Amino acid sequence: MALLTQLDALHLGTVVEDTIDQLAVLGKIMPSTLENRADAKEIVGDEIGDILESQRNLETRYEQLILKRAELREGGKKDQLRAQENNQEIGDVIGGLRLKTNHFSKALKQSPLTSDNLAKTQKDRQYVQDILTATLQEMQEERCFTSLVDAVTLEQDNKTELQNTILKEEEGRKRIKMLQRQITNIKSEREDEIQQRDEMIAHLKDQLQEMKAKTNMEGKYVQKDAEVTVQQTQKRCFLSDKQMKEEIEQYKKMIDEEVRVNQEIEQYLKTHQLELDQRVEYWMEKYDKDVEAKTHELDVLKASKANDLARLQELTKLYSDYEKVVVEDRVEKEKKRRKEQQEEEELKSIIAVQSWWRGVMVRRQLGPYSKKKKKGKKGKKGSGGKKKGKKKK
Repeated sequence: MALLTQLDALHLGTVVEDTIDQLAVLGKIMPSTLENRADAKEIVGDEIGDILESQRNLETRYEQLILKRAELREGGKKDQLRAQENNQEIGDVIGGLRLKTNHFSKALKQSPLTSDNLAKTQKDRQYVQDILTATLQEMQEERCFTSLVDAVTLEQDNKTELQNTILKEEEGRKRIKMLQRQITNIKSEREDEIQQRDEMIAHLKDQLQEMKAKTNMEGKYVQKDAEVTVQQTQKRCFLSDKQMKEEIEQYKKMIDEEVRVNQEIEQYLKTHQLELDQRVEYWMEKYDKDVEAKTHELDVLKASKANDLARLQELTKLYSDYEKVVVEDRVEKEKKRRKEQQEEEELKSIIAVQSWWRGVMVRRQLGPYSKKKKKGKKGKKGSGGKKKGKKKK
């Protein structure tokens, strides 16, 4: 499928739309015959001019595609896919140019002044207009011209098929000449065969007379056999009819029994339905009473819940007050414990200091732990001892 860019689709769409309009106008103004008109040659010239104009448009499109292909080749690998599409479009345009060239050659070879040529021209114009209309719609919707390519391919196939038909016609003529010679030979052979068959026909007529007599006898036999067969069939049908009637009677009895059973079942179901209706009514009353009781119970529970919630809030508040008191009491006890601990540590420190001081006094023999002086000599030693004691202090 040949894809087009938006710009190319717009340009081609404009060209194709102009061509379609020109073809439509041409179809409106084209007369049935041009043989009696003085300006017939001018009309032919205008038709050829239109073909040339369309061909020029295709040539312009071809030049644009060639320039675009050169730009895409310089673009690198990114534009490789677009380059392939461009090559395909170039091939399609070349095919269109070939088709227009063929049309131009035919227009030069054939005179369009006769009514047959004008009818054919009108038909070709309508065909081209339909193809271009479909192509324009496809270009506007899908931005491709597959229908145009298909139409060109179809025309090429038709042309190839026409050439093959011409070749087949030539071969057929040769074949006809050869068959005519064979017919002459076969004719003589068939005459001999006809003579032999006439003799065979006479012989067969004799056999036909014999077969007729034999057929009459067989026909009488077949007729009697058919009559006997009909009688047997009628007897079988009579017996079958009797059997069918008995079966019908039996089915009627069965239907009557089914109707009776159905009535009994219906009566039973009605009775059972009445009982079920009573039960349903009982259960509906019970449901209403139970719902009312449960609703009352729910209301009581809601009231109890509200009371419990109020009680809970009071207890929560009381708990908060008690908790504050407990916390304060614990803080006081903690302060008191720390104070006692501090006093105990201070006491231990004092005792340790006292013990250390006693040890120092014992080691240095100070205070009550000093050595007692001997009673006796008094004098200088005594005065000297006192001085020493004072120094130690």
